[in-house]
Amino acid sequence: MKSLDIHKGDLLISEPNIIGDQSFSRSVVLLTEYNEDGVVGFILNKPLEYTLKDLIPEIELEIPIYQGGPVDMDNLYFLHSIPDLIPDSHLIVNDIYWGGDFYTVHELIQKEIITGKGIKFFLGYSGWHKNQLSQEIKENSWVIKKSPSPEFVLTEKIKDLWKNEMIKLGGNYKLWSNAPENPSDN
Repeated sequence: MKSLDIHKGDLLISEPNIIGDQSFSRSVVLLTEYNEDGVVGFILNKPLEYTLKDLIPEIELEIPIYQGGPVDMDNLYFLHSIPDLIPDSHLIVNDIYWGGDFYTVHELIQKEIITGKGIKFFLGYSGWHKNQLSQEIKENSWVIKKSPSPEFVLTEKIKDLWKNEMIKLGGNYKLWSNAPENPSDN
């Protein structure tokens, strides 16, 4: 049985058997909240076709937007490693922060003090009831990885993020790293 030692700041790496789930197939999720009320996280490796400029026209920078998850996709969220610039940021783990004063972020982007480095934007989030996520882990839907670095979380180099995590896990996971996303394509 899998360990259920889960904490805020952990990564969830989807097991290869999550097939056909548009949100979570081959996803890597950072957990930003884990308590009795439930679990919140953001998918790190699912870029959308939008940029911040598309959503907020007065912003000139084309900062990528990611699908944070299937919940509340009308709202914009952000993770970052620049709490000294963004008031009201919430520490997740290892110099990774969630949210803060968006008006300040907006102003700092317009002044080109924030250029997209050290910050990542998401539409929506991933959410579970605490028992729901525990059950999914028991059912082998997720692998838990501890303490990612800010560079890992905030990178734009996400093309092979899931695949590389499968390789690092080794064993049978390494075999799955090269399998097609849809087994019928084989």
